[in-house]
Amino acid sequence: MADLAVSLPAGKGSIGLEASGPRGPKPRHVFSRRNIFLYGTLIVVALYYLLPLYVMVVTSLKGMPEIRLGNIFSPPLEITFDPWVKAWSSACTGLNCDGLSRGFWNSVRITVPSVVLSIAIASVNGYALANWRFKGADTFFVILIVGAFIPYQVMIYPIVIILREIGLYGSLSGLVIVHSIFGMPILTLLFRNYFTSMPEELFRAARVDGAGFWGIYFRIMLPMSLPIFVVAIILQVTGIWNDFLFGVVYTRPDTYPMTVQLNNIVNSVQGVKEYNVNMAATILTGLVPLVVYFVSGKLFVRGIAAGAVKG
Repeated sequence: MADLAVSLPAGKGSIGLEASGPRGPKPRHVFSRRNIFLYGTLIVVALYYLLPLYVMVVTSLKGMPEIRLGNIFSPPLEITFDPWVKAWSSACTGLNCDGLSRGFWNSVRITVPSVVLSIAIASVNGYALANWRFKGADTFFVILIVGAFIPYQVMIYPIVIILREIGLYGSLSGLVIVHSIFGMPILTLLFRNYFTSMPEELFRAARVDGAGFWGIYFRIMLPMSLPIFVVAIILQVTGIWNDFLFGVVYTRPDTYPMTVQLNNIVNSVQGVKEYNVNMAATILTGLVPLVVYFVSGKLFVRGIAAGAVKG
């Protein structure tokens, strides 16, 4: 073996030795300049966004005497949950002093049917536009896309007139219809792009087997569309739950959603300004979208990567 290695020319011998050595990219140092810059930037950005949340949490756990000391960054010396209890059950939101509890259930009654209705209709629209070409499909799609970019403020007064004429102004049902209609364009675009990215052979095979419009939709498209449904649910829940403009315009004080009641608590000019109650009320209002996102965050990323933003 040694004689064979000696008899090889210098060039070939060096090639053989290099080929028998370690392969693959050179390992990078953990504390390289690139990693320090990358993770340092991420940490700074994370702290920038987490700092207000930290201030809100620690303030909501303090009593008013401790808050008046002025150090908003210090942790509470004595933790109290009284601000949370008051924000939920006894804070004044105008003429009523029953906290955010009534607004929470109003928001649930608004969000759940709005999300179900808008996603159900938009998924069928997107499926039809992607797989069942009909006369005027392109025109219909263009109208939907244009509708997605019309400012909400332009449509407020005409919708008030329409809801008044059909007897739904000031009711939760009227607000559900408004949210469902305004969510339709962007959701239809998402579902249409997702269904377009799916293999066309599946649709053709189902047609050959005799499946019709609804058979293909329920047996093939729906089981394969969980990621895009999660994307649609997160977008709709976040948008509808956090909505203030439609809630204050199209409902009455007894049917105000949670965001409108939060505004009434925070901007109240009567009595002592209770910052701990305000912070607790703000966190309670934002918990539902946060929980929905953290529970289904992985599926959200999958839905976006699988075609939610593809043309």
